[in-house]
Amino acid sequence: MNPDIRWTNRSPSDICEALVARGFYVWPQTVRRILQEDLDLGLRQACKIETTCHYPDRNAQFEYIAELRERFHDCGRPVLSIDTKKKEKLGDFYRPGAAWTDGFVTAPDHDFPSQATGKLTPYGVYDVGANQGFMLLSTGADTAELACEAVRQWWCRVGQYNYRPRPREILLLCDCGGSNSYRQYLFKQELKHLAMRLKMTIRVAHYPPGCSKYNPIEHRMFCHVSRSLRGVILDRLETAAHYIGQTRTLTGLKVLAEKARQIYVKAQKATTEFLERMPIFFDKNRPELNYWATPYEY
Repeated sequence: MNPDIRWTNRSPSDICEALVARGFYVWPQTVRRILQEDLDLGLRQACKIETTCHYPDRNAQFEYIAELRERFHDCGRPVLSIDTKKKEKLGDFYRPGAAWTDGFVTAPDHDFPSQATGKLTPYGVYDVGANQGFMLLSTGADTAELACEAVRQWWCRVGQYNYRPRPREILLLCDCGGSNSYRQYLFKQELKHLAMRLKMTIRVAHYPPGCSKYNPIEHRMFCHVSRSLRGVILDRLETAAHYIGQTRTLTGLKVLAEKARQIYVKAQKATTEFLERMPIFFDKNRPELNYWATPYEY
């Protein structure tokens, strides 16, 4: 708390009662006017702007990402923002939000995880230039294989029709944690497999640690998907796919949702052969955050 800031979380009515107890008789409206006009106070919430993860080249990485985005956009190549949305329990569980109904929608008074019929792991792919979204819905774990499969499915369902002639390279923007962590060799191994399957170079640029909120998918797609799921009881995977697929905005955003064909499990590691060969190319500047995989064998 900044000691130079004057503040109180008591309401004008509470302050009025305290003043009356001390012998000062005033109206709550008078207290409110004094707070606003005489003391220049206003109702404000705390702003979450103080950085807790101090990456040394934080600003330089943002500038490099902006440069990459501009270069790819100018060449007509895809710029994809990827990440995992918040996991959800499947079942008749209460979800916040209201909907127009002709009767009461009921849900259990307690949400015990043991009563869930499964869990929903939604992995999102957002095409920054085309303002199009894709989500691969899985009931398994959040893994590197799921992340790369979501990109592949995006290309098969959407990308190949939007980008003609076929681009030689794709740019992936992602944060530093989760299944697409910059420290995870399994993610790099799956990227290599993805590049070979798509026959394209896959370039990756990670946002610095603690900067995931700047990933475009967070504020340009996930927020609208959450609105589409508002008040919806996610009893089945098909229900989630249906309502996520209805996501639309006035700026043209459309989201396609698909169910994953397999259940992904954790406890997998990169192979020894991959670690020894390491067929990944690292950038000269901040190589831990910037690298690419080519479709060629080495």
